[in-house]
Amino acid sequence: MGRVGRPHGLGGAFVVEEASDDPARFAEGARLYVGRERATVVEAKRAGGRLVVRLDRAAPRGAALELPASELPPAGEDEFYVHELVGLTVAEEGGRLLGRVQDVIPGVANDVLELEDGSVLPLVEDCVRSVDLPNGRIVVAPGFVLQG
Repeated sequence: MGRVGRPHGLGGAFVVEEASDDPARFAEGARLYVGRERATVVEAKRAGGRLVVRLDRAAPRGAALELPASELPPAGEDEFYVHELVGLTVAEEGGRLLGRVQDVIPGVANDVLELEDGSVLPLVEDCVRSVDLPNGRIVVAPGFVLQG
């Protein structure tokens, strides 16, 4: 849902980096997790165009603001959560195995799949041909893998 950014003021509030587009996620009273510990949003506002929140407990800078997967709304068609993609096997059309997804990294133009060996693939339609969550497999077009 986001990350704890720089402090805002003296009361424990902070700027939320990479904040979720869903405003209800940070509404007063909303519950979330910081470092796997439950927290409640005490205050939420906009300052300088950025989301600023204060929780009912301290949150270290850089900590992920998360929800358990069971509380996430269903992803839309052809949309996936990062946790669904991490660990999937990636292969090129034709069967050449490339490795497993280690992370999904936000990018300026598009997100990228980072594989365990450090190589990356753009998360775009021309590259990713199919994502098969039940079988744990992503098929990509040949020629897109960049060594990290």
